[in-house]
Amino acid sequence: MKIIKAKKNIKKKVLVAMSGGVDSSVAAQLLKDQGYDVAGVFLHFWKDETMGPGAENRCCSLESLLDAKAVANKIGIPLYTFNFSAPFKKAVVDNFLSEYAAGRTPNPCVICNKKIKLGLLLKHARALGFDYLASGHYLNIKKVGKSYQLYKAKDKNKDQSYFLYTFSPDELAHLMFPLGDYTKPQVRKLAAKYKLTVAAKPESQDICFLSGSHNNFLKKYLKLVPGDIRILETNEKIGEHQGLPLYTIGQRRGLVGGTGPYYAARFDYKKNILYVVKNWNENILYEKGLVAKKVNWLSGKAPVRAFKCSAVIRYGHPAVNCLVAPKNKTDYTVSFTKSQRAVTPGQSVVFYDKQRVLGGGIIAPLK
Repeated sequence: MKIIKAKKNIKKKVLVAMSGGVDSSVAAQLLKDQGYDVAGVFLHFWKDETMGPGAENRCCSLESLLDAKAVANKIGIPLYTFNFSAPFKKAVVDNFLSEYAAGRTPNPCVICNKKIKLGLLLKHARALGFDYLASGHYLNIKKVGKSYQLYKAKDKNKDQSYFLYTFSPDELAHLMFPLGDYTKPQVRKLAAKYKLTVAAKPESQDICFLSGSHNNFLKKYLKLVPGDIRILETNEKIGEHQGLPLYTIGQRRGLVGGTGPYYAARFDYKKNILYVVKNWNENILYEKGLVAKKVNWLSGKAPVRAFKCSAVIRYGHPAVNCLVAPKNKTDYTVSFTKSQRAVTPGQSVVFYDKQRVLGGGIIAPLK
């Protein structure tokens, strides 16, 4: 395995967001080896203190902090800590709850990366005299001519470009992702080679601030009103839901049994009714397109004409071919070449030209 190296004697200052995990740890080590002046930073986020004195946010638990300190000591770099609890609560947690209350299904990681984990941290890093902010995300930034562009990572299973479509050209110029040309197995081998204590540390895929299950968190913080579950075709009542924000389009888990299975198909918020269908592939679960709202283009230039590209409608979903056309200054109409199941308002849609990320926005219904 070839370690990718930069030119020697680089003295640019890089602040590395270190979570105590294997990815950010290896990212810091690689940058140190490449000659950068490296420092690490560990971020403290909001935690649900209603869970008691032992409550923790998985991204910034005591164990994670101790792991980050051990790695920083091993690499030989300073480690700072910033308390981002208040802005995280406002930008990420409050938005998460308000979006669910409004009948949308948000992606908190997109918001967190833009406004907190990378966005706010980049502002702090620049103010403190750092040239770059780096992290252990799996994606690539390439300089093409005078512009910086975002590309998918080498590891297709770990690619995180979906979460970072929100940045500006100026921000891209000051971000670094050292793992973009590595696979996860290669990163773990590097961690073992460098004798980093986190080499075999497992990773968490859950939303970091949730205390317990997703639905229990919503039940705790939202005023949920039970209502009817009805079959869409017949309007027959077959049960009672616990509150519409607990359900999403196409969902099967948590719905009544009996003559099922059933799949969530439509929400009537005025009458507080959840409509379901019996078949996974019912036509109503498919959409021929969507509206992308508040679209950000990584080039900094909004398209003025319709164009073809591919789109990802949720993290991990295969890219689908589509036509994107301007609707107004910030919104775009997206038409799929093949209808897609469970297009979910509130999620992000991200546009690609092969491996390059063009931009993205928030999904709204086409109608």
